[in-house]
Amino acid sequence: MEFVNSKRFRVNANGNSVDVWLIYRCKKCKHSWNLTIYERTRPSKISTELLEAFFDNDEDTAMVYGKDIDFLKRNRAELK
Repeated sequence: MEFVNSKRFRVNANGNSVDVWLIYRCKKCKHSWNLTIYERTRPSKISTELLEAFFDNDEDTAMVYGKDIDFLKRNRAELK
């Protein structure tokens, strides 16, 4: 499968922690793959501007993460 950046985030706030993922979609079947940005992180540890960008599905922020090789490797992405 070949996945592409959907330029959308999934944010889950649960109690005192936040999870944030960047959503990738398969080019053919639209199956999704969520790449972890933050996991069980206190919202106070994330800047207000960045948290708003995640909630607003800011495309520029999605592209920054989508081009970050270290981020992709941490999520075990196979790079072409």
